[in-house]
Amino acid sequence: MKYYINKTINADLETATEKIKEELQKEGFGIVTQFDVNKAFKEKLDIDFRKYRILGTCNPAFALRSINTEDKIGTILPCNVMLQEVEGGIEIAIINPKSMVSGIDNTEMKAISEEISEKMNRVIAKI
Repeated sequence: MKYYINKTINADLETATEKIKEELQKEGFGIVTQFDVNKAFKEKLDIDFRKYRILGTCNPAFALRSINTEDKIGTILPCNVMLQEVEGGIEIAIINPKSMVSGIDNTEMKAISEEISEKMNRVIAKI
């Protein structure tokens, strides 16, 4: 099982970011963090790095269910979305929720991850 779901689109980073945010919102996810890796590398290490952004996404209803089901699940929340500049556009990759919980011996948590995975696959398919 791959630990991510991905797709490359012909767009710039800002356009791709807006598209993924729109599709995530349609599935009930909001952006709770945004980390511009290339900007941080430039500021902290004086390194020029390709455009690379990480969005932390959260669906409050799924977060509540998950935390109530498995109280340590916060160690792997929120779900991350990565955008990076590649030849031909921007690659968007979303963590595969099923892989995130593969080491958790909790059938209800696995069922929740299935539901989230279906949503994330729809997001990727629509962009």
